[in-house]
Amino acid sequence: MKKVGVAILGLGVVGGGTYKILTEHREFYNKNHGVDISVEAVLELNRERAMALGIDESKIASNIAEICSNSEIDVVVESIGGIEPAKSFVLAVLNSGKSVVTSNKELYCKYSHELEKVAKKNDCGLYFEASCVGGVPVIRALLDNLQGNKITSLTGIINGTTNYILSKMSDCGASYTDVLKEAQKLGYAEADPTSDVEGYDAVYKLSILSSLSFHTKVPYTEIYREGITSVDPTDIQYGKQLGYALKLLAVGKNGENGIEVRVHPTFIKSNHPLANVNDSYNAVYITGDSVEDVMLYGRGAGALPTGSAIVGDIIYCATHQGSNYSTFKNTEKADPATKFIKNFESEYYLRLSVKDKTGVLSKITSHFSKHGISISQVIQEKAENGQVPLIILTHHTLENDVKKTVDELNASGVARVAAIIRVIS
Repeated sequence: MKKVGVAILGLGVVGGGTYKILTEHREFYNKNHGVDISVEAVLELNRERAMALGIDESKIASNIAEICSNSEIDVVVESIGGIEPAKSFVLAVLNSGKSVVTSNKELYCKYSHELEKVAKKNDCGLYFEASCVGGVPVIRALLDNLQGNKITSLTGIINGTTNYILSKMSDCGASYTDVLKEAQKLGYAEADPTSDVEGYDAVYKLSILSSLSFHTKVPYTEIYREGITSVDPTDIQYGKQLGYALKLLAVGKNGENGIEVRVHPTFIKSNHPLANVNDSYNAVYITGDSVEDVMLYGRGAGALPTGSAIVGDIIYCATHQGSNYSTFKNTEKADPATKFIKNFESEYYLRLSVKDKTGVLSKITSHFSKHGISISQVIQEKAENGQVPLIILTHHTLENDVKKTVDELNASGVARVAAIIRVIS
């Protein structure tokens, strides 16, 4: 029977969930996987929190040096979050010759090149399934199960907070501000929700997932980002009437002209599988050249779903010889040979407020025509206070052409663009 000693850094939601799974399932793993996994130490400043979980006081370390020098520890779980002290702790652990399992998407996204270099030097494992999409095994799928494919695209709902907010706004017609407050009360959103609602969390995850999918470094700085803070329930309702659901999507495409990576609110046809992923659930829709379409769906966050991913990495580390590292040159910046498409192509939804005058519509459409934008649908609502809500859907067109058109319309005096949302139909 192989014995595996584990240490956990941080006993918050994720660390606490991981400890619970490891202790409650110890006999199950022993019987079914042939490994005896024991938690030999934890590093937690709040000693009362650790003891409340049933951890013996003798196993509560005072500093990272105690973890690194403990010969009973083989694998260290980092569930602190943020950059520091997590980064320093992980580097210290790897330099001590122990493998690391992390749920820290920001740390891995920004510094995987440094962490992997040290892991290779010391022949240690570096595992990060829990960094993306909670309990959904998307990273293992990309690393092991879909290796026979050239991944051409991945599209995902990879942030549970924003998906919960948009789902509630759609169901109830409530404002973003009201639903955010509700999400914070329920624990779905942090007191400072910036990372989630402004799209940073999704950007970090997309950087990791697209790098693995396309076998080249995709730095988070190359990803177009737009959050949900300006989403108006009016547009969600118009979208529903047109047969669309609004989601914060992470989109990655790898084509002949380069890589396209973006995070933004998106209308997606209601019959698409991602359109029916609601509340705090996550999903990733992957297209490979051989397998075609695959969707992975499940809880994107939480103590036990994320703990499940961490424990899966621990067992994988314990039952596999050697360590798998990046299939690409993992550097801080992208490979100079990698091309990124900034002026991407999409369909667009625009809501305009226009003056209720004869000839205004022709003036508006002339701006679209000037930039070669083909309009697929126009919906004109009833006038209110001399202004007419006008909904325009376009065929596929370039991002920069839409932005030029919007700037011209806003400067024209005959229309104000109140909303612009990209569309996947």
